[in-house]
Amino acid sequence: MHRRTLMLGSGAALLGAREAAAAGALSDPGLPAGTREVAEMASPPGKVKLIRLTDRPPNYETPLEAFRTPITPNNRFFVRYHLAELPTMAELKDWTLTLGGDAAAGTAKLTLADLRRLPAAEVTAVCQCAGNRRGLFSPHVPGVQWSIGAMGCARWRGARLRDVLKLVGMKPEALEVRFHGSDHGPLSETPIFRKSLPMARALDPNTLIAWEMNGAALPLANGFPARIIVPGWTATYWMKHVTSIDITSAADDGFWMQKAYRVPHGVFPAAAPFPSQDTAQNSPVTDIVVNTLVTDPVADSRVHAGGFEVRGIAWDGGSGIHQVEVSIDEGKTWQTAKLDKDLGPFAFRAWRHPIARVAPGPVALRVRATANNGAVQPDQLMFNPAGYHNNAVRTVHVVAA
Repeated sequence: MHRRTLMLGSGAALLGAREAAAAGALSDPGLPAGTREVAEMASPPGKVKLIRLTDRPPNYETPLEAFRTPITPNNRFFVRYHLAELPTMAELKDWTLTLGGDAAAGTAKLTLADLRRLPAAEVTAVCQCAGNRRGLFSPHVPGVQWSIGAMGCARWRGARLRDVLKLVGMKPEALEVRFHGSDHGPLSETPIFRKSLPMARALDPNTLIAWEMNGAALPLANGFPARIIVPGWTATYWMKHVTSIDITSAADDGFWMQKAYRVPHGVFPAAAPFPSQDTAQNSPVTDIVVNTLVTDPVADSRVHAGGFEVRGIAWDGGSGIHQVEVSIDEGKTWQTAKLDKDLGPFAFRAWRHPIARVAPGPVALRVRATANNGAVQPDQLMFNPAGYHNNAVRTVHVVAA
């Protein structure tokens, strides 16, 4: 199959300080200077302007303003790829999905129409790169220097993965379900992007093969025509342009499972572990950790000393948000924010809190979330060499006048 690199953006100019502040990422003083200097606003196909961090592979961040509602619009949803050569819409016109594997009882090949004939399910869930906020690590670590926007929340619709697997059946020795996609590297030596799930997660009723996002077909840059949806787990498992699914009796030994997306063992306890991929030294990244984001006011902006409102979103790996707290005195005291409508345990939860009169001058806003499972955002960064799971409580500095 002939492929080409997806051409992303044209004619973008470097962000000025004001536009960067509005974007809510490039002006962040925690980002490496090199990232702030080269990042641009640009428009991938089917998108309005996002924050472009790299072209090959394409990595585009969602600006802060898009998170002012709990559902992220398709045309503002972040773009994340590991490999540079991507399929075109024309090449995906005759897409099929191959099912098999050594622990499958049979084989099958499905078209998109076949997939759509299965019972449909829908889930509202956050898709978040495990490296979100990596650029804010101190000391800095290698990798894409994401700020706050390597994530989004959408309503995903598709077939349950377990219904698809039933079409071929599973042998008793089935251990993992492995996925391949259509993207690949420029060189034959580049490790193919392959991911797997433990059987328990693959058979979870919330795990989908989605063809729809927010009521529309998946955008090309977000996995058209079908992608894997694993609510509560980081986006590394959400395979885009999925073309084959294998039920296997052995743990996947590929680079992207055994070398990448791993954290020191025991540092991030997981509600849903991955035992066949666990070692005494490290564990695969799985659950999304509890986190918050202040969407208003933006950093370095002016607020009314007579009172103003703080707004934002909170999320976790699927237990749901119990409470959000706001502090304006360096964490000495905390006030409970009001939670807005609950869109489901895997979704962004919007929140708001009024701040009464404050003295003119600098104000430091600190916000932390607590999940229903008791997990609380830590005050200090949980450092790890790959820059995953940055959910430390952050401070937004504004000026009251």
